[in-house]
Amino acid sequence: MEFDFSHNIQLENDAVLLRPLQYADIDHLLYFAINQPDTWRYSLVRANGKENMVNYIASAIKSREDKMQFPFIVFDKRTNSYSGCTRFYDINFIHKTLQLGYTWYGEEFRGTVLNKQCKFLLLQFAFEELNIERVEFRADSNNARSIAAMKSIGCVVEGVMRSHMPTYDNPTRRDTIVLSILRNEWFETVKQNLQAAIAII
Repeated sequence: MEFDFSHNIQLENDAVLLRPLQYADIDHLLYFAINQPDTWRYSLVRANGKENMVNYIASAIKSREDKMQFPFIVFDKRTNSYSGCTRFYDINFIHKTLQLGYTWYGEEFRGTVLNKQCKFLLLQFAFEELNIERVEFRADSNNARSIAAMKSIGCVVEGVMRSHMPTYDNPTRRDTIVLSILRNEWFETVKQNLQAAIAII
């Protein structure tokens, strides 16, 4: 199965819904942009402030239209509220690889089971519907919280790309840590461990 970028793909369980990001979602995400600007401290694509959030959404939707990425907005059913965004990108069906990232959540959702709920649905779709062989994750090597979250879902550290790219508003360059989950790892350990963590029956 290849990814249909025009299709209304929704991933859902009892705790969370991931649906395609739309322009109207500015109404759901503006609070975070205005009140929690540090959310994008390590991000190369900022969404702090109304203008940046509008541009963030427009850019994400254009990337979907160009068949380069597929951005989702995250709805937390437990709190009945929108909580952040995530996406597939660098999708390569010839090599059967993709990257999972651009993930952020509002402060009140961090450290909860929400991230594992989302990652379970995304990884399950990637490995079991798209037949992907390798899902890659990347982060600024200084972003300890994000790295810890990736390790907690079963990602394996592959290495660090030194001086990989410039930071958003700093003359220095960042080192980028690379992690991944392979298809066999998903079926052998990661899926079961995530199911236990989020108590899916």
